[in-house]
Amino acid sequence: MARLAFYPTPSNRRLGAFTLTAAKQWTPSLGLWGVAAGTAAVLFLSTTPKVKNGILVKLPVIGSYYEDTTPASDKPF
Repeated sequence: MARLAFYPTPSNRRLGAFTLTAAKQWTPSLGLWGVAAGTAAVLFLSTTPKVKNGILVKLPVIGSYYEDTTPASDKPF
């Protein structure tokens, strides 16, 4: 039968239930989820003027795609 040994993690290497090694293992996954969530948020909010003028127009390569070239006479408001 296998013997179970308990080796406690020192308190200076713990943050609640998380250890430093567990945090290192989760970092790539959480980073990818964060990038995906940010991309989805910008995609869904790209029609709002605040996001369009504040973020998307200032992008170097694709900023000209989001510039509003509609004449003022054709805008209803």
